[in-house]
Amino acid sequence: MSDVMEHPFAKAVSATEKCKRLKEVVHPEDSLAILIDADPDAMSSAMALKRIFWRKVQHAEIFRINEIQRADNLAFIRLLKIEQKHMSQFRPQAFDKLALVDSQPRHHEQFAGLHFDIILDHHPLDAFPKASFVDIKEEYGANATIMTEYLKAAKIKPSPRLATALFYGIKTDTDNFVRKSLPNDINAFQYLYRFANLNIIKKIESSEITRQALDYFRTAIDDATFIGDRACIHMGAVKSPDILVLIADFFMKLAETTWSIVSGEYEDKLVVILRNAGFRGNAGNVAQKLFGVLGGTAGGHPGAARAEIPLKEIRGSSRKQVDIGDLVLKQIRKWC
Repeated sequence: MSDVMEHPFAKAVSATEKCKRLKEVVHPEDSLAILIDADPDAMSSAMALKRIFWRKVQHAEIFRINEIQRADNLAFIRLLKIEQKHMSQFRPQAFDKLALVDSQPRHHEQFAGLHFDIILDHHPLDAFPKASFVDIKEEYGANATIMTEYLKAAKIKPSPRLATALFYGIKTDTDNFVRKSLPNDINAFQYLYRFANLNIIKKIESSEITRQALDYFRTAIDDATFIGDRACIHMGAVKSPDILVLIADFFMKLAETTWSIVSGEYEDKLVVILRNAGFRGNAGNVAQKLFGVLGGTAGGHPGAARAEIPLKEIRGSSRKQVDIGDLVLKQIRKWC
């Protein structure tokens, strides 16, 4: 890979100049694969990047590394007719250029061994990644905001479908602007408002819970432990980490709760979701402090964070069966 960026863009570099450089990375004879860890922000960002390269490449496809099981995200895909494939269908040799949006190579093992040409993200930067084009804006509330600015710089008016996807991506990743965000996020949101289909937004938002999910909510309510203003729930084995997110958000609706910490076991990993609505504390820092020491990855934003630790890291060579729920609660009590 040639012309690898060594440093972030200087603040003086305009969106128009960045867009120009972005387009120079990919050539008309190239095929482009856009990789994501799929959620509304990532999917809408991938759609926007694909639109920027429309008729400028031979072929472009979106691939996701995760299974999507949340009812609202499935409604988002169905109602907006989002075309994407699972990573199991991805063949690197079939593509000339690779792009990664709303994530970084170190964020997932499936990204780690790939050489990306384009990286566009808004998550905290731990090490500047190697790629021909890198634009990481940690202070932005949503990656969809970055992509909206690129569309405007390219003088591309978003279709109602794309505008609705980006609008919802910003809405969810900023949690309706109660999470950390910038005036840029608000400006992009207002710009997209005139093109977005709000009836589809309402339908997506009303599709949050399925009947199957009710069993998980019963378990969570029965097993919740409260330590001051902190709601702590270990769900045991789950079919998808998305249910942990739903439950963490649900417990934040309690009047007495300013922290929600929900954990579960998925595909040989302990997954922990943290939410914070207090004036003090940073969920990303707490995730790193409590669970980063156990191995795996941990971090996030002040109001929302996540940790993923391989269970083999926790159990080690010990023959004793470790009670994962007790371990999580023990870590939380250290902090309390």
